[in-house]
Amino acid sequence: MGFQMIEYIGATLKDIDSMQKLVEPEVQSGVILARNIDEIATNIRSYILAKKDGKLIGFGALHFHTPLLGEIRSLIVSPDVRGKGVGKEIVGKNLASAKKLLAQRVFTLTYKKEFFESLGFREIPKEELPAHKIWADCIKCKFFPICDEIALIIDI
Repeated sequence: MGFQMIEYIGATLKDIDSMQKLVEPEVQSGVILARNIDEIATNIRSYILAKKDGKLIGFGALHFHTPLLGEIRSLIVSPDVRGKGVGKEIVGKNLASAKKLLAQRVFTLTYKKEFFESLGFREIPKEELPAHKIWADCIKCKFFPICDEIALIIDI
């Protein structure tokens, strides 16, 4: 009777508030870039949510930079359910979407190298990433230009 199903669904505009609350501690620590309400709304179709008993426990987005290259971004899982496959499932669903849309590769910038390597990603030099990624997103980071995130990529 204690089994609780986790559902993985697309985000709606009504989810934005709970998304921002879940990610806030990671934004404050600089692990995840802040995204304002309008930016999330503009990209709402990019997000996959994980919900347990109707409560948001994780999410991640798939963003495209070129017709062949996507990015996993804003991946967060509630601390109380980390290590239980939620992040793996969110990334898997994002990779399946990228494949369906005929992307060839997906990258991420992260501090969780081992997690992404366990999913088949491999480390690459950040210089291999599109230059507009650095200027459009990275410049918003409180650590820019001294970046210690790791770039990883996977062929799909």
